[in-house]
Amino acid sequence: MNCETARLMLDRNDPDLARHLLSCPSCRIRTYAPYYEAPPGLENKILRKLREENGPASTLFPWRWLAIAASLLLAASVIWNVVQLRTRVDSRQLLAANVLSAHIRSLAGTHLLDVPSSDQHTVKPWFNGKLDFSPAVKDVSGFPLLGGRLEYFDGRPAAALVYGRQHIINLFTWPSTVPATVAEETRNGFHLETWSAGGMTYWAVSDLNEAELRQFVSLYRN
Repeated sequence: MNCETARLMLDRNDPDLARHLLSCPSCRIRTYAPYYEAPPGLENKILRKLREENGPASTLFPWRWLAIAASLLLAASVIWNVVQLRTRVDSRQLLAANVLSAHIRSLAGTHLLDVPSSDQHTVKPWFNGKLDFSPAVKDVSGFPLLGGRLEYFDGRPAAALVYGRQHIINLFTWPSTVPATVAEETRNGFHLETWSAGGMTYWAVSDLNEAELRQFVSLYRN
């Protein structure tokens, strides 16, 4: 896949985009780093500062301080965008680490399931009154539902839907305003896939092989 094809896929939230993002830093930045405008009033502050420093004489050469102002505005805009990108990437990396930690804790401890059931009509109602949203509990062919439990991310409750296929799959979901994205990564032998759709964020985590986890995600999304 080339970058031109990937750019067309950004607006369609195509699952195949994730594989291209892993090998193309420029497209990964384009996906996770939307353009941020400079803060309101920055231009006026810079111009006012230049007038104060140059004094009345600066009116004789307006082009001079205007060129300086333009350069400063460009530098400020670049710095602002870099800071916003770094904050966004750092936040996503921190969230990925927290999601993986929750998955590992559920395997190592005794709190894998709050509601053990293979019946989606039992699991889904269990979350009523415990969450301010209704998670999409689905039957996924070849990946039996084991139950669900509550988790917490970013200071808010989330649903953990648990599926099995020789290995445990934790599917975490909660409401989100993040634009629709698709990404996958591997950490310490665990595979993570994340996407956003319909105002919800999803993270699927497992030490199941990548192909099967990708299959699970595809079946769940369809």
